[in-house]
Amino acid sequence: MSRIISIINEKGGSGKTTTAVSLGAFLTKLGKRILLLDLDPQANATVSLGISPKGKNLNIYHSFSKEIPLKDIIKNTPLFNFDIAPASTDLAGINIELLNREDRENALEKILAPLLDEYDYILLDPPPSLGILTLNTLIAAKEIIVPIQCEFFALKGLEQLFEIFDLLEKNLNKKFDKTFGLLTMHDRRNMLSREVEREAIKTFPGIVFDTIIPRSVKLAEAPKFGKTIFQHAPDSKGAKAYERLAEEIINKEFNH
Repeated sequence: MSRIISIINEKGGSGKTTTAVSLGAFLTKLGKRILLLDLDPQANATVSLGISPKGKNLNIYHSFSKEIPLKDIIKNTPLFNFDIAPASTDLAGINIELLNREDRENALEKILAPLLDEYDYILLDPPPSLGILTLNTLIAAKEIIVPIQCEFFALKGLEQLFEIFDLLEKNLNKKFDKTFGLLTMHDRRNMLSREVEREAIKTFPGIVFDTIIPRSVKLAEAPKFGKTIFQHAPDSKGAKAYERLAEEIINKEFNH
């Protein structure tokens, strides 16, 4: 049975997609079978894995809109055992299309159901907003990773996110197995980074990973080449950090 993890932050630029793609790459390196669902109309995860979101190719939009089985839209990536359900700009219309559908917040859960035994991990990369697509990833996921950018306003935005989690629990009886915080874009020389780190560990109402993702030029430039950090700069600080994160997540399996 897959571990389904949604990587969520309603604030753009928090390292959400970088985390989804990099984590997937290092989990496959450690022998796991991975499916990444790109649920963001910007299709950044799709591009980061060297796949063009343009053209007439089937993508995740068609699974929502035309009910085409997910297995028919999944593409292999250059990394062994790492598959992606690509996105396209068409996804922007899904909010409207799902509006009149009954049970609309469970659409993704149904799309995923036939594949739950095919992969060890299913990673969900929703848009940086709290619309219907993000709600779908929250309903479908068993675990949540919240990337926390090491900057002044990062912790403020988390309050709203946890209010959403509370509402899900009250109204839809949805509980998560685990909620993880992941510190990203950390600069050890920067006092603010260290301050956010301390605050996050103190106030985050879940577990903050021991692994901290550093601010890294190599991480930022990898998507330009359509590559993960594992392919682009495997010896960089950013790559080493995501490898540690993958190990930490696998180790948490035994504490489930």
